[in-house]
Amino acid sequence: MHGRNHTAQVLRFGQEFFLLDCGEGTQHQLQRFKIKTSKISSIFISHLHGDHYLGLIGLLSSFHLSKRTQPLTLFGPKGLDDILTIHFRWSHTQLCYPLTFVLTQDQEKRILLDQPGYSLSSFPLSHRIPTTGFLFQEKAGPRSLIKEKVMENALSVEALQHLRRGEDYQEPSGKWCRVEEFTHPLPKLRSYAFCSDTAFDERLIPYLQGVDLLYHEATFMEAESKRAADTYHSTAKQAATLALRAEVGTLLLGHFSSRYAELSNLLAEAQSVFSNSLLSEEGKTYALPLHHE
Repeated sequence: MHGRNHTAQVLRFGQEFFLLDCGEGTQHQLQRFKIKTSKISSIFISHLHGDHYLGLIGLLSSFHLSKRTQPLTLFGPKGLDDILTIHFRWSHTQLCYPLTFVLTQDQEKRILLDQPGYSLSSFPLSHRIPTTGFLFQEKAGPRSLIKEKVMENALSVEALQHLRRGEDYQEPSGKWCRVEEFTHPLPKLRSYAFCSDTAFDERLIPYLQGVDLLYHEATFMEAESKRAADTYHSTAKQAATLALRAEVGTLLLGHFSSRYAELSNLLAEAQSVFSNSLLSEEGKTYALPLHHE
């Protein structure tokens, strides 16, 4: 149930697919769980430790061999572009699809993608080498009109346009059309944060505040807290403490050390601090709250 493959997650929003990290064996897992790789439009690499990116060259090469034509954007730290350039130079490979590399930095929060329906940002983690987390935030769309109220008041096209944008509007007659009167309340906007490898760091709280779902590494149990600190990793209890202080909805634990054949104690440790903690399971889909929930 709890696979020990290297880190890789697919984040889906509508018809867009994003790949977060790409450890060795990722493309086999994508095939196993029937993820259409042609739908992946962007790949985000958190840092240059092998268990988070060594599957990337194979995946990019497979895209080439399958005659991919869709553009692909790769976001990653300094050095990743050199690694890929060297490989493709010496393998005499000229990719048959457009690949754009965007350099990330681990100094502050930075918006990487800013689209009408969402934004996707990076933020600094605390690890042995430059490492970034990723934050997905849904944006509000046009407001939904209360049809009965609109018909009763015969509002103008201009009024409707303003109301759908969330703006009050004053008719030429002087009558005010208020957003709260003519539109339904906005649904709760969804958010997801991905913290791949990091030591316990309270400076992350502002980036994670109130997210619906937080994935946070939990490499060790609290008995190994010194080793966690020495290696810039976290314990399950520390991940739960961060989730509690950031007031997140659900905590998803992952990146477990291979020393733990059984994970129930690790989960219990996290739940003793933050009850809404889960163990990440290989191939399982974790849905963010739907609009009507």
